[in-house]
Amino acid sequence: MIMCPVKAGLPKARPVSATSLRIQACSGANPLLLFLGVLLLLCASLAVQAAPSHALTVYGEPPRYGESFQHFDYVNPEAPKGGSLRRSAIEIGQFDHILPYIDKGTGVSEVDGWLYAPLAVRAFDEPYTVYGLIARRMERGPADAWLRFEIDPRATFADGKPVRAEDVRFTFNLLMSKGSLKYRTQFAAVTGVTVEGPRLVRFDLQPDHGRTLPLDLASLPVLPAHDWQARDFASGAGFEKPVGSGPYRVGRIDNGRSITFERDPAWWARDLPVNRGRYNFDQLRIEYFGDTEVARQVLKGGGYDYNREFSATAYTLGYNGAQLEDGRLQRAHLGPAKPQVAQGFVFNLDQPQFRDRRVRQALGMVWDFEWSNRQMMRNLYIRQQSFFSNTPLAATQLPDADELKLLAPLRGQVPDEVFATVFTAPVTDASGIVRSQQLQALKLLGQAGWTPQGDHLVNAQGVPLAFTFLNGQAGLERLLLPWKRNLAQIGITLNIRNVDAAQYVNRLMARDYDMIVTGYPVSLSPGAELYSYFGSAAAHDPGSNNLMALQDPAVDHLIDGLVRAATEADMVRHAHALDRVLQWNHYWIPNYYPPGSSTAWWNRFGLPKVQATYDEGLDTWWEVSPTPLTNAQMAERLRATP
Repeated sequence: MIMCPVKAGLPKARPVSATSLRIQACSGANPLLLFLGVLLLLCASLAVQAAPSHALTVYGEPPRYGESFQHFDYVNPEAPKGGSLRRSAIEIGQFDHILPYIDKGTGVSEVDGWLYAPLAVRAFDEPYTVYGLIARRMERGPADAWLRFEIDPRATFADGKPVRAEDVRFTFNLLMSKGSLKYRTQFAAVTGVTVEGPRLVRFDLQPDHGRTLPLDLASLPVLPAHDWQARDFASGAGFEKPVGSGPYRVGRIDNGRSITFERDPAWWARDLPVNRGRYNFDQLRIEYFGDTEVARQVLKGGGYDYNREFSATAYTLGYNGAQLEDGRLQRAHLGPAKPQVAQGFVFNLDQPQFRDRRVRQALGMVWDFEWSNRQMMRNLYIRQQSFFSNTPLAATQLPDADELKLLAPLRGQVPDEVFATVFTAPVTDASGIVRSQQLQALKLLGQAGWTPQGDHLVNAQGVPLAFTFLNGQAGLERLLLPWKRNLAQIGITLNIRNVDAAQYVNRLMARDYDMIVTGYPVSLSPGAELYSYFGSAAAHDPGSNNLMALQDPAVDHLIDGLVRAATEADMVRHAHALDRVLQWNHYWIPNYYPPGSSTAWWNRFGLPKVQATYDEGLDTWWEVSPTPLTNAQMAERLRATP
């Protein structure tokens, strides 16, 4: 019997010459030979389908950039090297170790990508495609049973030692055993990692794993085994400088306050197409602040160059002045098509007062987004309606026939509105008077068993309806205080508890709060990370992002279907269904999102003519001037640049 080698671990089928098969078939006319020829041709076809490639896409669609591409479209391949850029950290508070790969404490997120390069790098003008970096070629087995990486023979670590397949296996095992919980969740479907040669490593995968799993694996960093075998990875290894595999090395460390990265001019991958026009600064420094307002004022004083702003009020009001008017200080929303974080006020579903859906819905009715947007944010922001806002995954229309088939088995487990009504967040007239919404809320609360007693709403046991908002973010009270007033007018007590960053993180991990504000990163190709956000198994895991403490079998079922979807259309269908179930259960009070990434920076940098679609593209910038320029000066400088 002749069998095609399609099992994981077996050698690839040897290509069969179609010409030789035609000669055999035509000359001999032997039925057995004809049969064997057709079978061998089929095997050859399967081998071609699994051929190693320079890129991976989610559903096997052709990548945007072919084998011979020279650079991404959103870079300036002639961008000069040199200069520096100083930016604020995304994290609030001090870092207590360097590694960003563990749940303990605060690491330096930029280490991933700057210090440690991945097997393959993501393109930011495609929804989700990765192109080989450390991995020269990537190969998916039939039925996605395995994934093989071929390490580029030129790949070396910063100390000159070669990157080996064993380093890839070591990194994966290290992350899975001592790294963040997200790795164990994301890569649970990996059944084994085999080193097939000095530069060949294969990941074996469970059947029906998520379609994004191969790309997620390809996005893993590669750590040197020889540098980490004797270090305490689980605690982040303190402030000791590790050996990297990426474009930068760790320079000066001011423990907890700042860290400087220095470009490695001898980096072996600097001229690869995926890196051309990127990583142009000789120095990159990350500044850490315990308060976002302090960070904002330091930027305005010239203490650093670039700030990613997460406060709508601060972005609209915090940077006004002569420097903004003449262009020395720039403010813009970058990456306008980038999926924005799904932000909302999240209920801790462990708390008894929030277990009734009608209570959650009523509380959301009297949060007046329209007034806040007009009074505090100059109508700049867009109301959050979906957990996948600003993407095709958002459920913005009634379910079609195919989606209804997905939802039908869940009837009785999910709200009836899921099947026949498009979710829309409550809307006010922006006057600040929400009497109509308050009356609707009182009706729902009455149905849920909350009745007036004096100035309060109480349940059957006489317990007043009250909750505490745990706040670790300066400036958020501006949005909470009007809501507090609206709630008090109908007998509900909202308390606001402000805590420092360390206490906030500890209480989040312990689920010790009634309500918080949080955000869920949105992907155009979501995968196993959804288990961490909404999966029942992660509800009380301190390392997960299921801050609702959500345990809903219907949600688990839909996540399973989304992760295992075989086509993009099927994935989108499951995303719509999941979105509807989350929306109509009122597990959060949806907030808002900006029309891009809110950013402020001093005007001394060049930006590519074509901007990255799905990212701010900071690693494509370059220095034009050591000091900020006005708009007129920058235009003149760029005209003079060859």
